[in-house]
Amino acid sequence: MTGLGVVIGSTDSAALIAWYRAALEPLGARWAEHLLMVGPGAIIGFDERDDVAEKAAEPGRQLINLTVRDIRAAEKHLNTLGVTWVRPVEDTGDGWFFSTIVDPVGNYLQILQGPGTP
Repeated sequence: MTGLGVVIGSTDSAALIAWYRAALEPLGARWAEHLLMVGPGAIIGFDERDDVAEKAAEPGRQLINLTVRDIRAAEKHLNTLGVTWVRPVEDTGDGWFFSTIVDPVGNYLQILQGPGTP
């Protein structure tokens, strides 16, 4: 295996792409054609669809996990965007920090920092 990708379907992909770029590019993600590269071999794609609701019906069914180098810097940046925190940044011990935010269509993104994160 060489990578992992998720595709997020929405009724307004342009608005969702703009939000994800504003949220994640300052944290190191990179836009490449029609995908957001979030790490080596890891992408988030976007698809405009007419078979999905405007908001996720069960946002906790899946979480998109994103590991960052500095969770406190990520927290500060995300707060400037007015994100909703489902789980504020929490030190869970052994060098791990966990948090969960909600994107504009109701999907959960878990922001993590682990021990020795490069």
